[in-house]
Amino acid sequence: MMIHDSVQHRTCPLCEGMCGVAVTVEGGRAATVRPNKQDVWSRGHICPKGTTLGALHHDPDRLRTAMVRDGTEWKSASWDGALERLEMLAEGVRDRHGPHAFAAYGGNMAGKDATLSRYSGLMLATSGIQQVYSSGTVDQHPKNLSAMLMFGNEWKIPIPDLDNTDLFVIFGGNPAASKGSIFSHRDVMGAMRDLRARGGRVIVIDPVRTQTARSADQWIGLKPGSDAAFMLGIAHVLFARSAVRLRHLDGLVEGLDALRTLVGGFSPERVAPFCGIDARVIEALADELISTERSAIYGRIGTCTQSFGTLSSWMVDVLAILTGNLDRRGGSMWSRPVAPLVDMLATLPPGMPVVMGKSRVRGVPAVLGQFPASCMAEEIATPGEGQIKGLVTFGANPALSAPDSDKLARALPLLECMVSMDNYLNETTRHAHVIFPSPSSLESAHYDMWSWVFCLTSGGHYSPPVFPAADRPDHWRVVARVGAIIGGQKDADVDAMDDGYFRALATGRGIDADMAIAALPHRGPERILDLAIRSGPFGDRFGAVADGLTLDSFRDKPDGLLIGPAIPRAQEGFETASGKIEIAPALILSDIPRLEQALIAETPSLLLVSRRHLRSLNSWMHNIDTLVKGKDRCTLQMHSVDAAAHALADGDLVTLRSASGEIHVPLEIDDDIRPGVVSMPHGWGHSDPQTQLTIAQAHAGTNSNVLSPGPLVDAISGNAVLNGIPVEVRKADLHPIH
Repeated sequence: MMIHDSVQHRTCPLCEGMCGVAVTVEGGRAATVRPNKQDVWSRGHICPKGTTLGALHHDPDRLRTAMVRDGTEWKSASWDGALERLEMLAEGVRDRHGPHAFAAYGGNMAGKDATLSRYSGLMLATSGIQQVYSSGTVDQHPKNLSAMLMFGNEWKIPIPDLDNTDLFVIFGGNPAASKGSIFSHRDVMGAMRDLRARGGRVIVIDPVRTQTARSADQWIGLKPGSDAAFMLGIAHVLFARSAVRLRHLDGLVEGLDALRTLVGGFSPERVAPFCGIDARVIEALADELISTERSAIYGRIGTCTQSFGTLSSWMVDVLAILTGNLDRRGGSMWSRPVAPLVDMLATLPPGMPVVMGKSRVRGVPAVLGQFPASCMAEEIATPGEGQIKGLVTFGANPALSAPDSDKLARALPLLECMVSMDNYLNETTRHAHVIFPSPSSLESAHYDMWSWVFCLTSGGHYSPPVFPAADRPDHWRVVARVGAIIGGQKDADVDAMDDGYFRALATGRGIDADMAIAALPHRGPERILDLAIRSGPFGDRFGAVADGLTLDSFRDKPDGLLIGPAIPRAQEGFETASGKIEIAPALILSDIPRLEQALIAETPSLLLVSRRHLRSLNSWMHNIDTLVKGKDRCTLQMHSVDAAAHALADGDLVTLRSASGEIHVPLEIDDDIRPGVVSMPHGWGHSDPQTQLTIAQAHAGTNSNVLSPGPLVDAISGNAVLNGIPVEVRKADLHPIH
């Protein structure tokens, strides 16, 4: 097909920033990708990753055909041939081990794929898979759990209203690198500058003085894992000063007396030694929250990926409630997405228990339908009834990104059937038997499912494909077939499956399914998107609402369409048992004794924390030369005081050891880090020669997840601990780095 030279406007799908880009096509290639200044949302803002969408599309290492493995040799295959190979392998597993010997692992990048984000639910349902794992239990599960218990929906996560606040308090987040994780904003750092220019303040609480912290008015360098204790100390002051003000939430909060009793035992003087700061710091922040009219408190990856992740995530919202700044302009609010795809596709079914079952080996429960990612390796490697023998991975690279990743990498070859949906032969997919790649982001239509749910502006942006995805079946059909094959339905009618899936989605949204199918006869991801828009808060309800939105409303708006800002929503009610905000959920309070013990326990002398970089996206994006060239970013950062105590110098190669393993990494002395804390980036370690990642292998780095012990998790959510891992460091018995 002839591809004409053109400039096409679309949205970068890589993160919550939703930056608009202008893709210039010349000679059948994406010649340039530049910021789109006409984009109504991003207004020309962009990060370095967004400019590489063309490089990702044209990457010679990107898989473009189905692949099958014969021993150690990979070969391109026809799509039908690859599906037939999967049928044979899956049937063998079912015959030998039963239908429940399969597991699934989904990754962050699945949410950025138009098909996987909308059809992984159908795939999992038809597969019958009961053991589900995901990157969610590596990075954000505590926030989902606290939102579920407090508000009745795991995705009802309050978002800071940065543009209208007087005080922005960040716990464990670094928007300078992430652009705003679980927080969609066109330019967080610019908004912080605007806040300070109008007389407001920014405070960052983090063991590391990140770029975000250096741009703030105040940095508070807590010990890793002490955020919950610090915030309980603030709550203690609020109650002690009789400064709790529920404002419009009065009468909508259940459990306030239980919370008051609890925080009475967490005075600033008691928790300060555990936090590694002076009690006056806690009191001063509490007083500032009391005296400030509007404050927005934001907690991100650092509050989730620690030993007390759920307690910390919970307390972020507790403080917003106690200061009267939840569901309030300038505080924290809930979004109102035009297309509520997350509610349609990713929320727990009504009545499903929050905690259920137990893993076979470790005996830990599935929380919000998922077992801890750190359990998967032992479930594959440990013989016995129920052992995982088959695995589906989609948009995921757990062999690098999961805790105790070396253990998982050793376990994956034991699988008898592994199928991956991924665009690269990476550290995980190289163990698969069959790989089905997605179209590239420039070959797919895009409407962001995940970012608008974290955005305090209602709007949307539809991006048609830039290039045709030639010589392949519709990807949604492949995904549906994979689920059917795993479930033993190798001759399933995919059209009938899709219609049944769509009917269930329509009915769940209060829409007559027959009417919806008649109005939207064309199957696939865009039909689901159109349903979401039409049944959303601004939709036309299939003609019932005059001038309501449909997908067509966005097709002729290449620069996007904005509807308006968020509005308070608490009066709509909550899906909790009481119908109110549960401020003191029993499951969360059950973890308080563990925190009490930690307050009096001896703190290890050296703790490892993770870090992000603007040019990285977990273990992705390292195969693009423009993003990895230059100074080595995969280093161990250490304060000069600790370096001197260990007789180490900048540039030394050091051995870093934890309870689960050891690595060798170059040392970078940096006094923008708290003494007693060392930091490494997450997602590196591309040294496996069996991968097909030419650029990444040349900039391999070291995998810090080797040092994250599998059993080291947040007790009630099962989330991995990537921040606060006890480690030892010494100069490596190898040649130094020059």
